[in-house]
Order: sequence, then C-alpha cells, then structure tokens
Amino acid sequence: MSKRLKPLDIFKYLPKTNCKICGEETCMAFAMKLIERGVELKDCTPLFEEPNYQENKDTLIAILRPPVQPVRIGTGEKSVIIGGEEVVYRHQLTFYNETKFFVDVHDEMENKELTERVKFVDEYKLFRIGEYLNLNGIAVRSVSKDPTKFANAIKEVLKLTKMPIMLCSFDPKVMKAGLEAAKDRLPLIYAATLANWKDMAQLAREYNCPLAVFSTDLTMLQSVVVALRKTGLDDLVLDPGTYGGENIGRTLNNFTMLRVAAIQASNENVGHPLIAVPATVYLEADKGVETAWNETIVGAMLINRFASLMVIHNIELWSHLALQTLRQSIYQDPRIHPSVEPGLTVIGNPDENSPVFLTTNFALTFYTVKSDLEQAKIDSWLLAVDTEGIGVESAVAGGQLSAEKVADLFKDTGIEDKVKHRKVIIPGMASRISGETEDATGGWTVLVGPRDSSGIQKFLKEKWTAEATA
Repeated sequence: MSKRLKPLDIFKYLPKTNCKICGEETCMAFAMKLIERGVELKDCTPLFEEPNYQENKDTLIAILRPPVQPVRIGTGEKSVIIGGEEVVYRHQLTFYNETKFFVDVHDEMENKELTERVKFVDEYKLFRIGEYLNLNGIAVRSVSKDPTKFANAIKEVLKLTKMPIMLCSFDPKVMKAGLEAAKDRLPLIYAATLANWKDMAQLAREYNCPLAVFSTDLTMLQSVVVALRKTGLDDLVLDPGTYGGENIGRTLNNFTMLRVAAIQASNENVGHPLIAVPATVYLEADKGVETAWNETIVGAMLINRFASLMVIHNIELWSHLALQTLRQSIYQDPRIHPSVEPGLTVIGNPDENSPVFLTTNFALTFYTVKSDLEQAKIDSWLLAVDTEGIGVESAVAGGQLSAEKVADLFKDTGIEDKVKHRKVIIPGMASRISGETEDATGGWTVLVGPRDSSGIQKFLKEKWTAEATA
C-alpha cells in the first residue's frame, strides 16, 4: 500500500452500497479503516462473493499490497506474520508487524539440551507496559547433514511446541526430509541460493511453504529472487547476510538499501521481509557472556534496521529483555501514547489506614509504580489520573496533570470513603502542584514522594508513620 493512498482511491472500487456487513456504517468509513489497517479487505464479503465485483476486488488486492510483502509462518494461533510494512521510517505512518525472534537448535544436540532450549522459547513470557512480550519460534539447523537426523530433531521440536519453525539447510535432500516431518506446520524453508534455487523452489511449491533466499551479494540476491518469482513463488524472505565486528557497517548498509529500494524505489524484487542472524557471532568463538553481549548488540542494531525475523542463539534472560524492550518501543504506534484506564487500582489488601498513591495513566509510569508496590508488598491504593497517556513531568508542564483533575479523580473513585486518613503521596516530579492539590481537594495533605518509584519503600519507612494515618 502506498503511503500516498487516499480513502477515495479505495472507495471507488468498493460496492458503494453501505450494506454494513463489514461492521462499518458506510463504504467510505470502511475505506478509511482499510488505510489504518483497522479492517481487512476480506471483511467486505460482497466484494468476494459477488462475481460482478471480481475485477474491482483484484484491483484492490493489488493497490493494497504493501511494498514489503507480508509472509505467514506457522499454523494456528501461534503463527506469525512478518513484513507487510509500507514506510521506511515509523514517523511516516507506523510499523505493524514487529521483528520476530527465533531461537536456534540443531540436530546434533543432546535431547536434554534441545528440550531445555525449546521449552525456554515456548514458556518465555515477560509483562511490560500492559502487554506480554514473547519469543516467536524455533530455527532447526542441520549440522549433521543427515536427512534422518534432521527429521528426527524436527519431530522432537514439534512434540514440545506449537510455535512456528524455520528449517535450515542448503541441501535439498536434507530439506525434503525435514519438510516431510513438518509438512503440516507451514515452516519457513531456509534457504535458496544460487546453487540450489531450482530444487528449493520445487520444494516450496510442493509443500506450499515460504522460502528464504540467501546471498551476501545484493545483485545476486535479487537475481535469485527474480528467478523464483518467475516460477510463481511470492512468499519469499531475504537474507543478505549478517556480519558482526568490524563488518557490521556492511550489514546495516545492506539491510537499509533493501528496505529503501523496496519502498522508495518500488522495487518488487526486493519487496520481501528481511532475515537477520545475529547468531553468526558464535561462528567465530563462543566466549560466553562476551559473545552473548555481541549478539545482543548486533540484534539491537538490526531491529533498528528493518529486520523482520531474527535468529538468536543465546538464551540469556538479560539479552532477551534488552531486545524485546527495544522491539516493543519501536513497534508501538508513535501517534498514540501508551496508556491505561484512569481510576483506582487496588494493590494487595489495603484497608482504611493504607497509603494512597497518585500517578499518571502513562502506561510505562503506571506499570512501573504498580510493579514496585507489588514487589515491595505494600498494601495500598493507586490512583491514575487521565493525562492522555503522558508521563508525570511532561503532564505537569502541559497541564494534563493538575490539581483540579486530581480532585475530580478523588470524587469519581470514592477514595475518601475507603480511607480514614486524608493523605495522598504524589510523584516527586509533581511537587510543583502539591499546594494547589491541597487547596483543590479540600483538606487532603499532599506528601511529595520520591522521583523514582523504586524509592517508595524507603519513603514509607521514613514518612508514613502512625501520625500520618491519624
């Protein structure tokens, strides 16, 4: 979909009957939602069911196709979509399909190690800013180059998880054995090269699976893609090679050139998702934490440089936390402040003498404060002011966090009926509105808390005495 596409460009090909089957009041409203990806074209059932709309449907499918073709890997609810992006920079629109993280295993691993790694991926879950962050799949590598060993390793992985898998071998015979083991799971085939592309293309068609293309030469990479597209394959993923160390600049340059060529130059031959393999840093030497650190750095740079799928070797929690935090930040809509519902949240089992805390409804701030209170086991009442999803300091400066809003929140939540005392603890960064808040709330004493919620426990020990609850 071009970033210059307007609702009228879509509307003229829709039925224009305002039938409301799609859930929207008018066809124009549906067209606007299509641009924002709030609905899918298939939601317009008359377009797909009535023969007289066939030409219009085909036209809309063509004009709505993103410059970077979306590709699905896996089946069921854990399947993932990579690619599908329309812009080079997220401030131009937004990024929709976040980088997917696959952890590698191989067919010469001991069963215990393979099981541990797959379970790590399958069970990994991290709650941050209102959502769970997860790993997305398993990359199964053929190290033995033995078709039977490869197939057996894949079968073992499939017993342990329903997550998407990526089958890694340059040998078509080994790959065929792997595909037989995983044919019902829509795996990603990795990879077609100049030497094997015909055989890999045949396998991709036979098993109806997406196919990765590998070449560190961008001209050669495009040539193989052209050949594959001529055979009718379109679900392709591109790997231009991942270099660490002194050659990281070459990697970043290749990824950037491919994304820019796909979107700004409308080059359909490179308009496919990109694979990054930070795990290649382990090919030189496994130096434990140092190598994991290098892999994390390379991964972070390539999340910033349009990697749609990433193969990672280490299973260090600190590494995945860093990468997933970055991914979450980049793939949030920059036009929308991440926020939570304003109001009252109960922490633990508070009573009429428990402290009352105040914060904003900016998601990062709210969940940080909530987590710190829960981890410290502080039974308390937590009030979130509607600041339009803006953090404390900016909200105070911009007027979104004001004494009047705090007073209204007290009334709306009925906090006055839940506690005997009349004391509220506000963030240290909101100290400038403490006096105004005391005036607006009519009798409440405002205690200025720490600037960072990690200091709440110490603050309570020093400030929240029996006198404070009198």
